[in-house]
Amino acid sequence: MKANRWLAVAAAPLLTCNAFAQDRDPAHVSLVAGYKAAFTCSAHFNAGRSVDQIAGDELNRIYRGYRDAMATLPAAVIDDANKRVSVQYSEDMPPRVAAWRPYLGCVQWPTGADGDDLDPPHAKVREPRSAPPPLPVQLRDDPTLAEIVAAAFDRATYGEGTETSAVVIMENGAIIAERYRDGFDANTPQRTWSVAKSIAATIIGAAVQDGVLSVEEAAGLEAWSAAGDPRGRITIENLLHMSSGLTSSTAGNRTDDVYFGGGLVIDHAIDNRLVAAPGSRWRYANNDTMAAVRALRERMKNDRKFLSYPFERVLLPLGMRRTFLETDWNGDFILSSQVWTTARDLARLGLLYLNDGVWEGERILPEGWAAYVATPAPSQPKDRREGENRPGYGAQFWLYGERHGLPAGVYAAQGNRGQYVMIVPSRGVVIVRRGFDDGGGFDLRRFSVDVLDALEQRP
Repeated sequence: MKANRWLAVAAAPLLTCNAFAQDRDPAHVSLVAGYKAAFTCSAHFNAGRSVDQIAGDELNRIYRGYRDAMATLPAAVIDDANKRVSVQYSEDMPPRVAAWRPYLGCVQWPTGADGDDLDPPHAKVREPRSAPPPLPVQLRDDPTLAEIVAAAFDRATYGEGTETSAVVIMENGAIIAERYRDGFDANTPQRTWSVAKSIAATIIGAAVQDGVLSVEEAAGLEAWSAAGDPRGRITIENLLHMSSGLTSSTAGNRTDDVYFGGGLVIDHAIDNRLVAAPGSRWRYANNDTMAAVRALRERMKNDRKFLSYPFERVLLPLGMRRTFLETDWNGDFILSSQVWTTARDLARLGLLYLNDGVWEGERILPEGWAAYVATPAPSQPKDRREGENRPGYGAQFWLYGERHGLPAGVYAAQGNRGQYVMIVPSRGVVIVRRGFDDGGGFDLRRFSVDVLDALEQRP
């Protein structure tokens, strides 16, 4: 390993035997170091965030099981010249490394790699000749609405321990309210967490429009192609509905090996065994989303086309120019979570759905795709506690309605730590809220009810 290359660009704390105590689980610590490298890389190179800002937000209020190990790690070393970040975690292993690429953001090198032999994928994207027009901004002089938006930032009204970074509200195609916390603005990307799943569904929808695949057909993954493999019956629709029937350790199946460990989608996200008939059981699983996007790659049989497709076909036509879709080092999109984007870019996504997949006169998604993702899947989430009224589930979107005090047909993209895009078709409204929540989380339902009530009552 060329250690001097790293020491020349930043002065990381010297490593000591105490820093790497023998009683720590090296597998766990390598994950936490990967978390630090990945978030530092993405926040710094995608979003231009400083080390202090990253420490206060991206590396604060993280998974509770990661906090003790994170506190023992040395500072991340940022190599601005080569757009890399490294985090040392062991006296006997190379540091965990994340490296930045245009469009694709940061990719983690696998644990144990020093990177000399790695050639991480790059997307060769053809930019449109002209940028789409900016979103119209018609800010409302509405004290009630302004008070509700301000309350979203007070860390209490909509949930203790909440930390709002951005709110954008659109009505009838224009931004009517917008506010950012210090350190954020309209051009600052933030990790979407599971809002990425709804972006994945949008990319799959574009592929359906282009005739690359259909949701009714079997996913057809090569890993499931052996004669008699029951996973061969899993359809794209099963995956979009979170009803593949594949086993997962927990709801969401905490795919930490892929997210933070430098693991590959093909090694960790599609090798589970079948435990229920496809379509018969709803279970929220990151793996289902990653498998659906992997199916798109295998259909295309052209990695350059695959890596550029989401940008050329969806993101750039919509003007989502501050959105980064991150991959593993084998070139598979990790679209269950690893996306960085702005609140305004997410507002554009919501507006695409309000327009039933049409943007500036161009059909991006099939006619009726918006209704498809907002239609309840055959198998639905169960309320975990008596009296709990959880949202339903469509195709990579969560479903709300009158039982939640909202208009019928409302649906949302939702992600960890308070990332939300609420789409209200009957009112022509999109509500975007970003955050760094801890504790119980932001009350999206109540916030949306309050926003809609204010819009209804204005003169």
